[in-house]
Amino acid sequence: MFSQVTAIFQMAQFILVVMSLAILDSLAGCTSGVFPQGKLVDMTYPFDEHTLYWPHNKPFQWEKTSWGHSHTKGYWYASANFSASEHGGTHLDAPIHFAEGGLSVDQISPSSLMSEAIVLDIREKVASNPDYTLQLADIEYWESQHGRIPPKSIVLLLTGWGKHWPHPERYFGSPTPSDSNTLHFPSFSSVSADFLVSHRKISGIGVDTASIDSGQSHDFPVHQILGEHNGFALENVANLDQIPSVGTWLIALPMKIKGGTGAPVRILGLIP
Repeated sequence: MFSQVTAIFQMAQFILVVMSLAILDSLAGCTSGVFPQGKLVDMTYPFDEHTLYWPHNKPFQWEKTSWGHSHTKGYWYASANFSASEHGGTHLDAPIHFAEGGLSVDQISPSSLMSEAIVLDIREKVASNPDYTLQLADIEYWESQHGRIPPKSIVLLLTGWGKHWPHPERYFGSPTPSDSNTLHFPSFSSVSADFLVSHRKISGIGVDTASIDSGQSHDFPVHQILGEHNGFALENVANLDQIPSVGTWLIALPMKIKGGTGAPVRILGLIP
């Protein structure tokens, strides 16, 4: 019986992935963000000179190498080089980031990166405490309103912190954002992370702040817990306030860096 249920679930996942790819293919000429099946939300910040990176990580650099019309060859040609740390801007943390032997970016199953998004809204708590972390009571309340968090889902934490992007002092919650010991911003707690991966069997988590650990964390327990369970993390998620609590199909595809501990990621929310 269990094997039959597993097979049905895997088939349902496959059908949803195929449907998502078909929807994306149909968006080739779409610029409005609205398509017949619903709404498309881009949950990714652009990479440029304003992109925020974790303190002391190499920032995004983009340099034009060729740019203009070739009078001798008769055509336009443009090309550029870019470089940056794996961990900055809207990006994915692979399990190996904090777990020895964990999956690297290229080893994460694409199917786990395309799943239902669950949004937990803690903006009211954050308004009175910028260091607030998600508690079990918050999860219990959410489930009392929306039902049990499904396995293989991606749990996103809406703190409202995205309103501070891309201002370093406000986003990192410190007048000295280059000093990681002085940061203040909300995120997950270790207790909530352990519950989600151990008891709800989710695939990954995401947040609209700089880290899945709060700014005052110095040993990054949420990263460690997630990595030990081979879960991935999405950080600096944009436009999270446009995503409903349930019902959104999330697609988060990172740059496929072999052995990578993290990578820039394009996140799309498909709302029926």
